[in-house]
Amino acid sequence: MSFPRFFFCAQADLLDILSNGNNPVKVMVHMTKIISAMENLELIDEGVRPFAKGMHACVGKEYVEFSEPLKLVGKVEVYLQEVIDTMRSSLKDISLASLKKFT
Repeated sequence: MSFPRFFFCAQADLLDILSNGNNPVKVMVHMTKIISAMENLELIDEGVRPFAKGMHACVGKEYVEFSEPLKLVGKVEVYLQEVIDTMRSSLKDISLASLKKFT
């Protein structure tokens, strides 16, 4: 219930995601199944847990840099929700900046 997108994953994928939740690099292979049109995250290894600095689309060669790097800490369902929130806020910031340049 804490991360509703898990309802759309196959059981084998869900078990793999939950068992490797402490290792975000291993969870990245399932990103296309969790978030539509996202292939993986651009990770920066710093210390024990990496930071996500952007996302790569699985269609074409699109890359979107996050407004702020996101540290992937805590339970997998928590940091995946933070990825979605960061993705939304970064796309909003990029859209607002583009609108200002246009007008």
